[in-house]
Amino acid sequence: MKSQKNYLDKIPEKNKDIKWKKDENGVVTLEIKNKGVMKRITQILFKKPKVSYVHFDETGSFVWPIIDGIKDIWTIGKELEEEFGEKAHPLYERLAKYFQILESYGFITLKDMRGDENEN
Repeated sequence: MKSQKNYLDKIPEKNKDIKWKKDENGVVTLEIKNKGVMKRITQILFKKPKVSYVHFDETGSFVWPIIDGIKDIWTIGKELEEEFGEKAHPLYERLAKYFQILESYGFITLKDMRGDENEN
């Protein structure tokens, strides 16, 4: 029987292939290279860009730089709450959704406390 694991115990780790920067206003922008055969075809046929840029909001721009592959979601949430207070609430519901989206796009992977990647 598989043991239940708390999502907040997951440790996010950035995709090392993604470049990012933080501008003078504190906004984090990811630089996503559009690779693969289908992406190349759409670049040629439909003049789609070779690189896409993802701009985070204030909360995402705070969270992204503190993703270090060591802190779990619970700890990141505590830092977020310290920074934004009530403005961050509902804290863990929003943070869990944020990490689910980042993971679905391949921007991060989620590891459990033992260091295994999430298989979901």
